[in-house]
Amino acid sequence: MDALMVALVAALLVQASDRTLLTSAMLGTRFAQKAHCVAGMVLALAIGNGVGAFGGSLLAPYLSPPASDLLVALTLLSAGISGLWPVTGRTSPARLGAFPATFVTIGLLAIGDRTQFITAALAARSATPVLPAVGAILGAVAINLPAVVLGERWLRRLPLRPVQIVAALLLTLVGTVQALAAIGLI
Repeated sequence: MDALMVALVAALLVQASDRTLLTSAMLGTRFAQKAHCVAGMVLALAIGNGVGAFGGSLLAPYLSPPASDLLVALTLLSAGISGLWPVTGRTSPARLGAFPATFVTIGLLAIGDRTQFITAALAARSATPVLPAVGAILGAVAINLPAVVLGERWLRRLPLRPVQIVAALLLTLVGTVQALAAIGLI
């Protein structure tokens, strides 16, 4: 259960400072079929994090407990540091319907996503690798669902840059503490 909660919180922080949030809002604004967008987003995030958990479970037998702790620390540090860069750019899906456009666009963003790497690292450390995947999916959906439903206009009203900076700093801080603990300095 510990891995589920860590993945959920990490996904919330990562997704708050990610392009997926902006893309979800853009797709929600573009398409009137919000349910189709939500379904495409959930499926894409589930597949991405499921692949991450599967990869982590394949890696688990090769890692000692301190090594898996260090892997988690490095993924959190990497996610935090990369989250400090401003989120720019827009992704414009091809002329597809709401479900396929959302599934493809969010799916492409999820390949090699920071959340996917954190899911993989947590799955490598967990006795039940499905729990980090479930936590990451729940956290990512919790952040992206309102963006799809409410759209870009709503998202522009939020102080996104300060939220992104705070999320990135929290990930960096937790990653640093985890790294120091993994190498036995604290």
